Amino acid sequence: MSTPVAPPPPPTRAEYCVIACAETWRGAGEVLASPMGVIPALGARLARLTFAPDLLLTDGEAILVGADGTPEGWLPYRAHLAMVTGGRRHVMMGASQLDRFGNQNIACVGDWSRPVRQLLGVRGAPVNTLNNPTSYWVPKHSPRVFVAAVDMVCGVGYDRAAAAGPGASRYHRVARVVSDLGVLDFDTPDHAMRLASLHPGVTVEQVRAATGFALHVPDEVPFTREPTDEERRLLREVVDPGGARDREVADPAAPAPRPAGH
Repeated sequence: MSTPVAPPPPPTRAEYCVIACAETWRGAGEVLASPMGVIPALGARLARLTFAPDLLLTDGEAILVGADGTPEGWLPYRAHLAMVTGGRRHVMMGASQLDRFGNQNIACVGDWSRPVRQLLGVRGAPVNTLNNPTSYWVPKHSPRVFVAAVDMVCGVGYDRAAAAGPGASRYHRVARVVSDLGVLDFDTPDHAMRLASLHPGVTVEQVRAATGFALHVPDEVPFTREPTDEERRLLREVVDPGGARDREVADPAAPAPRPAGH
């Protein structure tokens, strides 16, 4: 008699986040994915292995790589910039602050002339947002990140791009924001942030309480799609067998880790 095979464990919150990030590149074609952070990087690799085989991945330096990190080609800096300014790149950045129109801050908290806290700096955020599609990953959804007004604009949102005119808005597109609570987009008449999906186990009230401005919330908010059996296998056995995803986003259903020495 054969031994029954136990079903795989259900998806964790981190795995829903990976899937939501992977969906950022669905239908993108042959563009450069620039994921910043563990969960976005896993999402890009999973997308490449499944529904986005033409996606280009980089090692972050000067090499195009496969989903397993195997070198596939050379990507000198001038070619990278040509892809950026030509719109053939979709970057997923982090955000220390985001407002309802997608303006992003990664430079400082407080008045820029005398900040309370110095962060990364503006870096390439203006060029990214004005020249190629941009999305954001927020590992902890809170009112400290989702704010009424950012302290300094680094990544350009829809309102500021429109105010600056066609030269700024022509290639501007903020596609989506993925957080540990759900997925948000800007598919509204005024391009204000909208709740697009909830990760299973999360409520609309939780998202509203963790957001420092009024969100557009549809009458019915779907749940983020569940990974397929094959996606779960690839994520757990190929893309992230070490479980780095769960160290970035804890599963609310999992027991809290015990203190050392207990």
